[in-house]
Order: sequence, then structure tokens, then C-alpha cells
Amino acid sequence: MSPDWAPAFDAVPRSDFLPDLMWPHDMATGRSVPVDKARDPQAWQRHADSNVPIVTQWDDGAHAGTTPGTSFSSSSSMPSLVFSMLADLDVRDGQRVLEIGTGTAWNAALLAHRLGARNVVTMEVDGVVAAAGRNALERFGLPLEVVHGDGFLGCPERAPFDRMIATCGLRTIPFAWVEQTAPGGLILVPWGTHYGPAEATARLLVAEDGRSASGFFTRPVAFMRMRAQRFVRPPHDAYVPTGAGDDADVSSTTVTEGEFCGTGTFAAVEFAIGLRVRDVSHVADRKRDGVRPVLFYGLTDRSWAVVVFRDDRKEATVYQSGPRHLWDEAEAAYRWWADNGRPGVERFGLTVTADGHTTWLDDPGNVLAR
Repeated sequence: MSPDWAPAFDAVPRSDFLPDLMWPHDMATGRSVPVDKARDPQAWQRHADSNVPIVTQWDDGAHAGTTPGTSFSSSSSMPSLVFSMLADLDVRDGQRVLEIGTGTAWNAALLAHRLGARNVVTMEVDGVVAAAGRNALERFGLPLEVVHGDGFLGCPERAPFDRMIATCGLRTIPFAWVEQTAPGGLILVPWGTHYGPAEATARLLVAEDGRSASGFFTRPVAFMRMRAQRFVRPPHDAYVPTGAGDDADVSSTTVTEGEFCGTGTFAAVEFAIGLRVRDVSHVADRKRDGVRPVLFYGLTDRSWAVVVFRDDRKEATVYQSGPRHLWDEAEAAYRWWADNGRPGVERFGLTVTADGHTTWLDDPGNVLAR
């Protein structure tokens, strides 16, 4: 904890912004367990003070009861991540900040304690979540402005801002955010591709002419997608109907499961491949009896591929079909990443203009994809 943020974290405890019923998320098992303050206040406080993410809403509010719902739709991020992103935001006294994704409002409260409530605006697309966040801020004594609206559009009526921070994952960053941030200002946003869930925080500096924002990624993160950008891939059968495998091209590869899939909850290789292979989604299935299939689906056509890794074989079998050979593209991207020293996310960067996004390695001139 750096000296500039320690007072805010001391003065603004996360527990003041959490609901009585919450679901702490176990990063190791991927499970969320209900904790009710009325039933077990000590356990509730222990989890509130722990460095874990806590789910606060399931299924866009349609969920009821104490058991976990189908998909989490609002949460309180783990405190270490909250601090890291606020440190990356590099706020200065007197600056104005727009936050996209109010959630519990704890992040907004930390900003307001540091900068003053009048200098912070937070936006939330879910009306129930926005109201709860507003109430929590008022109870705590930091009645900053909570706007119920679509953060993808930004908040032009309150612009310009010196800093903008998103607490949800994006695949497309709206140029409106660049337009609403003052020249020399910063935009901090979790960003990734449709290739998989791997994403990282892009720290974008707005150019003096206001026509672009560009910068390196700072760290791997995992956030719920912005609701307007949720991705639903067509079902497997839409790509691979019964009998389709009989007509697929069959080959093999010497790339191993460990090399291609990486290890740990975040693998830089997945992020890097996603930057090189466009309009493709992939799913790494669970390993069963030493066999692990990894499937690839084209997003602009019905191309598909699957590579089947087996513990008892040195080479994996590959099946591909459609206008694109998706495994060939993914393997080429992997070998490019390996040949370039297996760079982590911090060596990659992103530039946003009115015409779209450009990703690059080490320098904006070393373009990977537009």
C-alpha cells in the first residue's frame, strides 16, 4: 500500500459497502459460498476483510435465495486489485474522475475520499445496483453523483474528465471515452479479445490533440463483461453437426498442452494469441483420463477446429474444417509469441482512435493487428 492511498483505505472500509448476504469467491476452487451477516456476523466480517472478490448479485438481479445463481453480475473486487488499479490511475488533487461500473460503490468512495465527492462521478447500468450504491455512499457521508445509465456512452454532460476508470471488462472501447477525457488524461480499462477470457488493464494516455489514446497494458485482470458487450457464441452443434468430423482435415502438431494452454489462472500466451488471431473464440475443455480437447470457433463464419492433447502421445491430433484453418492460425500465433521471447502482457499495448483499435508489441509502430 503506497502512502498516497493508505489513508483512504484506512478511512473507507470495504465492509461498509457490502450487502448483508454476499458470496465470497474462492479463487482456487472457483466456488462462491453464501455468507449471511445476520446468521454469522464474524464470518461475514472475516470475509469482508479478506483479499478475495465477493459476488453481490447473480443473474442481473433475477436470482433469489442464498444458493449461488447461474452467473455473477455484480461484485466487489479483491482489495489488492482495487489498490493496484487506483495506483495505475495516478490521480492528483483536484482532478475529476468518471468511473464506469459503480457496483458496491466502494471504489468510488475511495476516489471521493482522496479527491472530494464533487470530483467523482460513477455510472451503473443496473438500476437496483445504482440505487444500493447511492444509498451506501450517502450513509457513509460521501454523497457523490451516481448516474444510472449505460457507461458505454460515457457521461458527456459532466465531461471533460481528467481520469476515467472502468470496473468491467471490454472488448471494444468507445471513442466517446477518449472525447470525454481531457488531453493528457488517462483511461484505465480492462480489455481483451473474444479469443478467451484473458484480459489486462490498458492504461491509455489521451493525446494532446484529443484524437487518440494509447499506452501499455499494466497487469492481468479478470472482470465481468460490460453488459452491452457480453458475448454468446453459437452452440457447438451449429459448427460441428453430426458427421461433420468425417469431412474435416486431419493433421498433427508437436506443440504440447503445457506450451499452448499455459499454467495458472492467467496465461500470457492466451492473451497474446488472442491479439494475433482475430474473430475466433476458443474453449479448453477439462482433462479427462489424460485427454484434453481444445476447440476453436470462427466468429465470422462456421470454421472450426479441435486439437486433442493426450498425455500418452508426443503429438496431438488436429481436426479442422471451414474456410479458415483455425488451428494453423493459433499455432502460428503461439510460435510467434515464443519466438519473440514469450512476452508478458506488460510488453503489449493498445491504441484507440475514432477508426478503431490497434494492438502492438513494445512500440506503437510494431503493429500486431488493426
